[in-house]
Amino acid sequence: MGRPNKDHRLTFLQNLACGGIAGVASRTVTSPLDVVKILAQVGTKDTKQGFLRTFPNLLRNEGIRAFWKGNLLGCIRLFPFSAVQFAAFNYFREHFQDEYGRLGPANALVAGTLGGAVAIMVTYPTDMVKTRLIVQHVSPEKARYTGIANAFKLILKQEGFFAFYKGMYTSLIGTLPFAGAYFMAYEILHENFWKKPRYLMTPKENFFTGCMAAAFAQTVSYPFDTIRKKLQAQSRVLPGGGGSDVRFSGMMMGFKVVFQNYGIVGLWRGITANLLKVVPYHGIMFLTFDGMRTFYLYRNGYTLSPLDDTPKPGIDQSLKPSELKLFTSRNGIW
Repeated sequence: MGRPNKDHRLTFLQNLACGGIAGVASRTVTSPLDVVKILAQVGTKDTKQGFLRTFPNLLRNEGIRAFWKGNLLGCIRLFPFSAVQFAAFNYFREHFQDEYGRLGPANALVAGTLGGAVAIMVTYPTDMVKTRLIVQHVSPEKARYTGIANAFKLILKQEGFFAFYKGMYTSLIGTLPFAGAYFMAYEILHENFWKKPRYLMTPKENFFTGCMAAAFAQTVSYPFDTIRKKLQAQSRVLPGGGGSDVRFSGMMMGFKVVFQNYGIVGLWRGITANLLKVVPYHGIMFLTFDGMRTFYLYRNGYTLSPLDDTPKPGIDQSLKPSELKLFTSRNGIW
């Protein structure tokens, strides 16, 4: 049977599970690079000798667990952030696409920017707390916060509600170009390079497209992310002001202070770890997503095996799972 223009063979919850599990797997495996990137952006002492020396310095001073600081909260944050971002993007996409369902680069930029803005505002406190957990020492004797709940409680008590939104203005300014550039690059590659519907793209093609779009977007918006991380780490109640190597009170002052102390390259500190993370992060994400999707297609009765997506003979691939279940029960197909 033919494949429909829109693939409805997975339920909403199954699609959510595929994306969530893929995100958790990719984030957990690449967490060491993310920790090193954030520590370099904040400017902690372990990162002063450069990218390669940061790994042994952190391992010696805090142990292997240090490379997964903040990972639990990061994984928890993935579900609401990704769900809100893509739901918002799809909502705006429907309003900006033409009568043929196509979304040009300019409209993709607007839809991606608005989708990113909504996701940031909804989930920002979790990102701020994650930065605090990564910057602090992993040892309970030296750590200010004993866990996720304790961090939220102490920050609220000692610094007030608005502390959770420190750097959000910078985040909106910087992450919006990232989200917009990512979706714009993805659309350009999709429309001009592959020139075929999304459902016909192979996992390798999706992987390549995602990597290129992410690398481009992250490089463009990285200076804003650096300033945001420094703002999130700063605190009047933490030892050393929170661990940031420079102090400032706003985005523009942050750019000025970092430039004066480290030059233009200071705004891209940690970019090596960030770009090295792109390929394994997206590779693991797409492989995991594709594996989970293949499993659910088999479980729903569309394919012959949980290991590949070969269609089952006599099954209409355009049916929704509920429709297929009714069809198979009426016709005695198992």
